[in-house]
Amino acid sequence: MGKQSFSLSSITKKTILALFGLFLAVFLVVHLGINIFILPITENHSEFFAEAAHFMGTNPVIKVFEVVLMAAFIIHIITGIVVQIENWIARGKGYKVRQKTTTPTGSRYMIYTGIVVFLFLILHFFHFYFIKLGLASAPAAAAIPQPTEEHFYELAVYLFKNEMLYSILYIITFGFLGFHLNHAVQSAFQTLGFNHPRYTPTIKVISSIYAIIISVGFAIIPIYFMIVG
Repeated sequence: MGKQSFSLSSITKKTILALFGLFLAVFLVVHLGINIFILPITENHSEFFAEAAHFMGTNPVIKVFEVVLMAAFIIHIITGIVVQIENWIARGKGYKVRQKTTTPTGSRYMIYTGIVVFLFLILHFFHFYFIKLGLASAPAAAAIPQPTEEHFYELAVYLFKNEMLYSILYIITFGFLGFHLNHAVQSAFQTLGFNHPRYTPTIKVISSIYAIIISVGFAIIPIYFMIVG
């Protein structure tokens, strides 16, 4: 009975992890769709970015979504840590002879890539979300008033142009995130029951393409400003 309860509990945790993970994956597409307008891809790109950021920050429905998003981040992180710890316990430790594992590389390193992304997320929130809430201040050298969403374009451009360490960490983090997403999306669909020889290969291809688009799409923004200046 106890073993069955543990099994059901484990499945529930993995399902929660998968659902919130896919929710965050969809959010990343929306986020990238807005952030790409930091680049001069259209004549009025900065105005579009400012308007989109203002809408995201003031629309009542989006404000509710913002709370849901923060909750999704927290639940996904906590559940991921719990599931990983349970996996470590289930595998056991202290073997004299190290057994050759058949666990996919992506699965073995999910917790570590997740930690890297989480640490950068704190820094990212500090530079944007916390500033918006008034919990932190914009860099004095940026000469930007206490930023609201309308100032996020100037703030982002300043950071990418002048804060080399931030830009490098940004690029490296999205490399780790791409690695994380590639396995995470596949694993999420598998957890939700989409595990069949007919469509699993397609899910793997879509997952890889998605991970590349997200990681390269975000990373190309600071790279542009580091090159162009």
